[in-house]
Amino acid sequence: MDTATPPTRTQADLDRITDDLVAQFKTVFDPEIPVDVYELGLIYKVDINDEGHVDIEMTLTAPGCPVAGEMPGWVEEAAKRVNGVTSATVNLVFDPPWTPARMSDEAKLELNML
Repeated sequence: MDTATPPTRTQADLDRITDDLVAQFKTVFDPEIPVDVYELGLIYKVDINDEGHVDIEMTLTAPGCPVAGEMPGWVEEAAKRVNGVTSATVNLVFDPPWTPARMSDEAKLELNML
């Protein structure tokens, strides 16, 4: 029986995975708003363990969002495309509720809100 533990990730590995996760999150767009989920501020928390599993907490712009059943899957699939990620789980949360204040300046500029 192999009882070896997975190697601990270096800070450089975590930094690369984090950057790659952000890049992948930026490929997922809310179909009603022409801005990606990351810049909209819909990604609240991302944790990765030593085995490469990623837990993601995200929200929607509104609980009644028409793609509420699909968008978490899009985000999960985007995370799984990152080298070093073995699996991903998205937990949809509504507390704290999303507000436009969570949007990046880039998203506000895209939507002419600056």
